[in-house]
Amino acid sequence: MYIVQVYVKVKEKDIPLFIKETIENASQSLNENGVIRFDVQQSLEYPQQFLLTEIYVDSGAPLEHKKTTHYKKWKNAVEKMMEEPRNSVKYRNIFPEN
Repeated sequence: MYIVQVYVKVKEKDIPLFIKETIENASQSLNENGVIRFDVQQSLEYPQQFLLTEIYVDSGAPLEHKKTTHYKKWKNAVEKMMEEPRNSVKYRNIFPEN
């Protein structure tokens, strides 16, 4: 498995729309062959901060994900909502297996 955690800080006024757009992207992403899981989390302490946890079958799957229409739509829609540029950290799974 290949895991990408994306850290996003959204402008306060855009939180509801960001959530809507991100859920739409995550839901459609689950239909991709290479996507195992796609979680959307919001900080309780800092509601402007979000964590997207994307779990893929391998390191090639995120590249395929970024070619999809729903990803491109999400990226274009939320880019202007960002308080600061998003960043990501990549991980490999240790436990549990699968």
